[in-house]
Amino acid sequence: MKQFFLFAACALALGGLASSPARAQNPTTGGPSPQQPADVPLDGGASLLAASGVAYGLRYLRQRRKPAQ
Repeated sequence: MKQFFLFAACALALGGLASSPARAQNPTTGGPSPQQPADVPLDGGASLLAASGVAYGLRYLRQRRKPAQ
């Protein structure tokens, strides 16, 4: 039981040390300026994702309506 607590304490300490470089940037150092709108390509990928979701849902419903063999 003592080994478990030692292992957990070491894991938490290493996790805390490893996450320190993952902090966000300061608001003044990077990113687009407020005057420039950020371009996000949502035209082709989102429509394909929605269409594949509809196709998957229809396939699932059709398989569910089939009689059990």
